[in-house]
Amino acid sequence: MTTSLDAPDRGRALPAGPRPSVPARPRPSLNGIAVWLFLTGLLAASIWSTIDLRINVASILDSVSNAADFLSRMFPLDFPPAGELALLLAETLAIVVLATALAVALSIPVALAAASLTGRGRGRRGTARSVIVLCRAVPDLVLAILFFRLFGLGALPGILAMGLHSVGMIGKLYADAIEELDRGPVDAAQAAGATRRQVVFATVIPALMPQLIATALHRFDINLRTSVLLGYVGVGGIGLAIADALRTLNYQRGMALALVVLILCIATELLSGAVRRALMRGSGTPRAGRSRSQDSRGGGSRRDPREVGITPPWTADRIRRFLSIGAVVVILAASVAGADLSADRFWAGIVDLPRTAGLFWPPSTGDILPELLGQLLVTVQIALSATLLGAVIAVPVGVLAARNVVPNPAVHTSARVFIVFVRGIPELIIAIVFVVITGLGAVAGTLALAIGAVGLLSKLVADSLEETDVRVQEALRAGGATRVQVFFSATIRQAAPSFVAHVMYLLDTNIRSATLLGVVGAGGIGFYLLNASRVVQFDVVTTIILLILGVVLAVEALSVWVRSSVR
Repeated sequence: MTTSLDAPDRGRALPAGPRPSVPARPRPSLNGIAVWLFLTGLLAASIWSTIDLRINVASILDSVSNAADFLSRMFPLDFPPAGELALLLAETLAIVVLATALAVALSIPVALAAASLTGRGRGRRGTARSVIVLCRAVPDLVLAILFFRLFGLGALPGILAMGLHSVGMIGKLYADAIEELDRGPVDAAQAAGATRRQVVFATVIPALMPQLIATALHRFDINLRTSVLLGYVGVGGIGLAIADALRTLNYQRGMALALVVLILCIATELLSGAVRRALMRGSGTPRAGRSRSQDSRGGGSRRDPREVGITPPWTADRIRRFLSIGAVVVILAASVAGADLSADRFWAGIVDLPRTAGLFWPPSTGDILPELLGQLLVTVQIALSATLLGAVIAVPVGVLAARNVVPNPAVHTSARVFIVFVRGIPELIIAIVFVVITGLGAVAGTLALAIGAVGLLSKLVADSLEETDVRVQEALRAGGATRVQVFFSATIRQAAPSFVAHVMYLLDTNIRSATLLGVVGAGGIGFYLLNASRVVQFDVVTTIILLILGVVLAVEALSVWVRSSVR
């Protein structure tokens, strides 16, 4: 009788006694089955959306002649004079700097209230978390429309809109970072009699400082791209100049300014990435907080909590921190001057707030509810199709960019450079180009978001692959497995939950972005939102905002459920 034993064991008698039992694979839970059924349905909906929107090779090939015509009208590029360009860049950077600074200033207390380590009471933590979710859910374009009505045209509405919307991202990341901190220093400071404020400033903030700066730089990069979009609704700077040029079909000037924005975004991405890496390498700097906690536990002399504020000596590290703080203060002061803010206009808008709010309430459909619902569906279809198309391209690019998967430096470096380049292009610029080439409608919005998705998702995929446990891969490799076998058996298996989470995050982001790209005619409900605000139908604006908010919150809730289930 033949057996299925491996070659070394053939002919060898099996030991007497019961055979060792192989642990059974755990049965899938109902929640796990529901998640995978949902993901299957989501894939089917994405494929249907791509077909229904007529995103195919034939429709793209039909636009080749339009693309050639656009290129002929775009060149030669017409750059403004150096002085004018410098003023546009200075105004844009001032707006972005102030918006990011406002977001950080608001996010820190909100994050402290939202984290269980520093928050007081479940009710306050829940309220803080609700504020974070609401800020993320309301698109900055919607906030800009409201603030334009309050404060008029200029930089102030853009600063407030981007600043408040950024709280949704920055506040969440700060709160999550606080939750992951070691409780030891906090408990030690509290045991020594320190007040809550002393605990926060002596233990939490120093340990959180690298994360605070890195997240602020990342959000600055995002706000720089957003400022181009808000130029279409009246925010000053280079975004407004691009909008004016393209509205008059001056493609030579518009695309020249778009190239300047691309270079600026790529430079900002590279600079912020370098600073973040340097900060993370030095993230172990808050040794003072740990030594104080050890002293308070009894390892040394017990210090009075009032001594937390004793001035440290002027070391080289302290001088660098002092100079850095001074540079930040100078940049903020220059930004305030460059943005040309008016305190009188701000207070006049605050005083007029009740009357302005009355224009937006009660909401009204304007007798176009079926059209609004139809365009809302188109917005969701654009997001689904763009996520699918972006994922198809982004996954192989991300694999090539992962150093532990592709050890060839030329390959993974080229892939990383490609990702940085694609991430540097604002999606609005891509959407404008596709609107000119393919015409108004959902095709332009879908293709623009798909390209933007490649930049975001491929980076997340590469980072997830590089964060996998290398020991498992080395064990398989030591057992004789080929590189391909190691990749599919170990690397992909470990990174799969992160892939799912990243795709859901991308879908969540694309829902908001699809709404915004409607401003330039790239399909969806955003076009109706801008038109309603232009003809002063603010009650219809409220209805559209509520529809968008409902979809965004629903998608975010589903994303949270899926991400928590696939961990």
